[in-house]
Amino acid sequence: MIITRSPLRISIAGGGTDLPSYYREHEGFLISAAIDKYVFVTITRPFSPGIYIKYSQIEHINNIQGVQHPIIREGLELFKKENELPQIEITTLADIPAGTGLGSSGSFTTALIKGLYAHEKQLITTYDLAELACDIEINKLSEPIGKQDQYIAAHGGITCFTFHKDDKVTVQPLNISSDTINDLEDHLLLFFTGFSRSASNVLRDQKEKTISHNTDMLANLHFVKELGYRAKDLLENGKTSEFGELMHEHWLHKKNRSSGMSNNKIDDWYEIGLKNGAIGGKLVGAGGGGFLLFYADDKKKLRKAMREQGLEEVRFKFDFEGTKVILS
Repeated sequence: MIITRSPLRISIAGGGTDLPSYYREHEGFLISAAIDKYVFVTITRPFSPGIYIKYSQIEHINNIQGVQHPIIREGLELFKKENELPQIEITTLADIPAGTGLGSSGSFTTALIKGLYAHEKQLITTYDLAELACDIEINKLSEPIGKQDQYIAAHGGITCFTFHKDDKVTVQPLNISSDTINDLEDHLLLFFTGFSRSASNVLRDQKEKTISHNTDMLANLHFVKELGYRAKDLLENGKTSEFGELMHEHWLHKKNRSSGMSNNKIDDWYEIGLKNGAIGGKLVGAGGGGFLLFYADDKKKLRKAMREQGLEEVRFKFDFEGTKVILS
């Protein structure tokens, strides 16, 4: 049995500039952080021929074309053998459900590919793993998403990514001290809003507006990219409180990107957070639901306020290992 795991992530700054519709013309930059909440994939060879898949549904089919789960189908195509009946069982589990803004789709894809390579006794580099995951989701499945989730899942850490016009990606760990890492882990608080959503719906609107050179959308993304560079400078200089204030500025601009980015309930919770110990915050991911991330100078007060609103906190630390095989 092979077991792999991939970390979920929180976007730090610059999110949205990782979509091909933006970076192929303007170059993108963002900072993302992997956290110790994971997607797990197990792969084994069953006694009976066929493809056995267990996720929120159960599939038992005899050929790859019949697989309903699109990412698993494309993953199996990588190792398709002519004139040989498949004999494989794939199961997936996650610490946090999909559709909550923590990049679970990219995490799942990297964990699946890593597991399939290990199952075939083949090696794959971290960079190639991220690129192959992007190829499956963006090119083969035509999802209107960016490259952030696959890259941060594969690499782990608190990492800067530059997305070049030629589709290449520069990966650079954020140059911060252990004290700053500890400070971020102490003061960043994550609360589930109870709303789940499809990132594709929110990002499709961004993609279409970017391709059509919508002036407001491009100005918004240019500004968010600059916020990414400012966040890098602040964090590398240990100015975490100023970073918290930058998160607030980031959220105000992110909300203007799409009408589906927020809703009245989320806006109310955000304002309550600011009045109860938070310096700044934002919705993590494409928007529309998922998790509220706050930087708090009064954690006890913020936790009490969010608890009174019925929001559950997910406590986390950063993951510096990325996608890995944990049993083989």
